[in-house]
Amino acid sequence: MNPQRRALLRPTRRAVLLAAALLAAAPPARADTADPYDTLRRRWLDIALGTGYDPAAEPYASRLAETGALARGVRATMAPTPTSLWPDHPYDPPAGITQSYSRLWTMTQAYVQQGTGSTGDGTLLADVLGGLDHLSATVYNPSTTRYGNWWEWQIGSPRLLMDITAALHDHLTDGRRTAACAAVDHFIPDTVLTDYSGTSTGANRVDLCRSVALRGILGRAPDRIALARDALSPVFPYVTKGDGLYADGSFVQHTRVAYSGTYGQVMLDGLGRLFALLAGSAWEVTDPNRQTVLDSVEHAYAPLIHDGLVMDSVNGRAISRGYLRSDERHVLRGDHFHGQGIIAAIALLADGASEQERTRWHGLVKGWIERDTVTPVLTARQFGPADLARLHAVAASPVPAAPEPVGHRLFAAMDRAVHRRPGFVANIAMASDRIAAYECGNGENPRGWHTGAGMLSWWAGGRSDQYTDWYWPTVDWYRLPGTTVSTRRLADRAGGEWGEPRPDVRWVGGTTDGEYAAIGQHLKGLGSTLQA
Repeated sequence: MNPQRRALLRPTRRAVLLAAALLAAAPPARADTADPYDTLRRRWLDIALGTGYDPAAEPYASRLAETGALARGVRATMAPTPTSLWPDHPYDPPAGITQSYSRLWTMTQAYVQQGTGSTGDGTLLADVLGGLDHLSATVYNPSTTRYGNWWEWQIGSPRLLMDITAALHDHLTDGRRTAACAAVDHFIPDTVLTDYSGTSTGANRVDLCRSVALRGILGRAPDRIALARDALSPVFPYVTKGDGLYADGSFVQHTRVAYSGTYGQVMLDGLGRLFALLAGSAWEVTDPNRQTVLDSVEHAYAPLIHDGLVMDSVNGRAISRGYLRSDERHVLRGDHFHGQGIIAAIALLADGASEQERTRWHGLVKGWIERDTVTPVLTARQFGPADLARLHAVAASPVPAAPEPVGHRLFAAMDRAVHRRPGFVANIAMASDRIAAYECGNGENPRGWHTGAGMLSWWAGGRSDQYTDWYWPTVDWYRLPGTTVSTRRLADRAGGEWGEPRPDVRWVGGTTDGEYAAIGQHLKGLGSTLQA
């Protein structure tokens, strides 16, 4: 070869430097080929299972070990039949289907998470896959017409099925993924999300959107993700009647029940997860009305939280739950349980808030963490590693803890009032033709008859346990503090279920200057002629 030609082929120093600069400026090849569906699936698993924590450190180690022990326990009792996957949870009522998926989700977590004692156990995986196949073949498929409680079919079961499918995605055949997506399509048809009415409102709508969004991601169906995102928009604006957030900070579900503490928590948590999941993607939630949700943290939720608990006057029928038979972790569901659920939701939502909002919210969360000595937030047994990691990150942040506020908040749209002074906090629960006297349903809270008859809840400074430690199972339902009631004996579920009992009165509410208030209630007794 000609020596001169060889010299021409040798790159100059300038060419080498220019090439290096161009390579440095270019995005990594992985970014060019990143699959948006895989990216979102992995992000969902980070949100649901957690990231950035040490599985060998507490409180994570004990929580993961508990998950492993539970998984091995339920695995040992799995015994498929045509009408059940576990003998103690038949498909009828359909809560048995949801509970079966819940157990499979526990087994899935034990398989995919570190520190469970069953991490990567191939035989455990085989049993999970067998359980999924059995449920798909025998009950949760497009050939089944739903029966019983709609919630199990449209929220409880699909939410768990999508989580399992996301976590085990790489271990599932195309047929299994297709079957899971087909089941969600069948039980949550488009009409459920295109019509904002009935059971598809408020917190329920958010839960429905969660399952459909994940179905779109797992099934690589952009139209399903877009449908779920767009179906969130009716949840955002303030309402003047029915379900949703009101301009005064009230939150109502089931048309007429004050429900900030439980359904409100479900809505806030679900939106926090979906905002985080879709952020920066082609399906990001950009509706400007989403700001209403962000504003609700300080306007609607924080005023109802005291030292980690959320006031039972906004927990609806959930005040009667205590220990649920279906909860295999055996966690007490009380005012602190529900309040801490809201606190964890705020910590999650903060990641998508402005810097100013995030700073204020972290201060609120740190204050609640420091003051909740009844069931400490940072080790609360209801939380898995993901929520614990987020809460520990907030606790370790340099933001100072916010103190308990002083002042008055009147929630006229849901007939509730909160009064705070330096030495105590008080809460009043009322009822009108707008807001139910109480709610019962699904066998829960059958004797809550007078909880809206002016009931007073009161906490002295430094005390927040008097309504947590078995108050509701032992209280005299005819002698609730602050109430004016007839001594007439009432039947369980008197007046009807699902918020049906409402007094025919309008003069209920008050006025406030933000520090003090005048509150009044025209009271008519439930099932009696009493008026006051």
